[in-house]
Amino acid sequence: MRTSLAYRQHVLYDTVSPPQIDVQQLDTSARTRQVSWDPSRPPLALIANDEEWSIRSLESILSPNGYAILRAYNAEQAIELALETTPDLIVLDDKLPEMSGVDVCRVLREDPRITPCTPILITTAGRRDRQERLEALATGAWDLIGLPVDAEELLLKLAAYMRAKFAADHTREESLVDGLTGLYNLRGLMRRARELGSDAYRHGRALACVAFAPDVASANGAAEPGDDLWKAVDRLGRVFRNSGRISDAIGRTRVAEFVVIAPATDETRALKLAERLVRVAVTGDEGEAPLQVLAGYDAVADFREAGIQPSALLAGATTALRRCQAEPGDAPIRRYEGGREGTVPLT
Repeated sequence: MRTSLAYRQHVLYDTVSPPQIDVQQLDTSARTRQVSWDPSRPPLALIANDEEWSIRSLESILSPNGYAILRAYNAEQAIELALETTPDLIVLDDKLPEMSGVDVCRVLREDPRITPCTPILITTAGRRDRQERLEALATGAWDLIGLPVDAEELLLKLAAYMRAKFAADHTREESLVDGLTGLYNLRGLMRRARELGSDAYRHGRALACVAFAPDVASANGAAEPGDDLWKAVDRLGRVFRNSGRISDAIGRTRVAEFVVIAPATDETRALKLAERLVRVAVTGDEGEAPLQVLAGYDAVADFREAGIQPSALLAGATTALRRCQAEPGDAPIRRYEGGREGTVPLT
């Protein structure tokens, strides 16, 4: 069965599902190896080369074996597509226009959107010497391969790479930590919120939640994330790691939204907490431009008497943050005012 796939706004070529190599065409030793991977979706491969024949050559090997293909013809396109689509495999020519494949690899490895488990291969039509291979490996490439390629060898290597990539992706999705910032992800934050809520209920203590987002146009999901937003996310992650309280649970719940669950914190202290973290984020490190940050918070003086779940505080703080985003230029920090109905769910 053939399917046509689209990643973001880029139309891909038809691909075969599920992805699997025809082992009957491989030699005896190859047939003994496991060459399939996650059948739920085909892996996305980005091929960057300014020579049409080189792209077609690699595509003729990968596409019939289950890979969806994206093309880039220069360094700028390669970087843009890689960061926008986060492919499962990146193949870069060593002599791309504007930048070498090694330099593009270095740029991609420095961006947190390209995970360390994403294979990056560099191809070369010339002679491969030891120094070139070491240079490629030093920048984070997984291999330097010559053109034309040995199709059987390449497919077996990629099958192993894809199994590792999909396994790492699955582990990251099931974990409690956000791989981009090192803070809790939504799953981890909700678990920690239940623990803090149980403690606050048992002792009749205050509990607060504060939600933060950079004042950037795409922060609320209205537009595709751009470089400005990712830089703001990186900066806020650094702020929370360095300036957050040890007693608090801090996590990233959406692309550019951070949440702090603060035990023993009433409304007054929640406001002071929000003001302090916003101030630190705005100031930044030496040489950084000011970053405007919005915040919304919700708090109860006695969690047991409030008779709510911790998720209600998260929803209240998020709703207050949405109101800040809907009315730019007004108060950058808002308290949630209203009942528990009509709050924004954290999805």
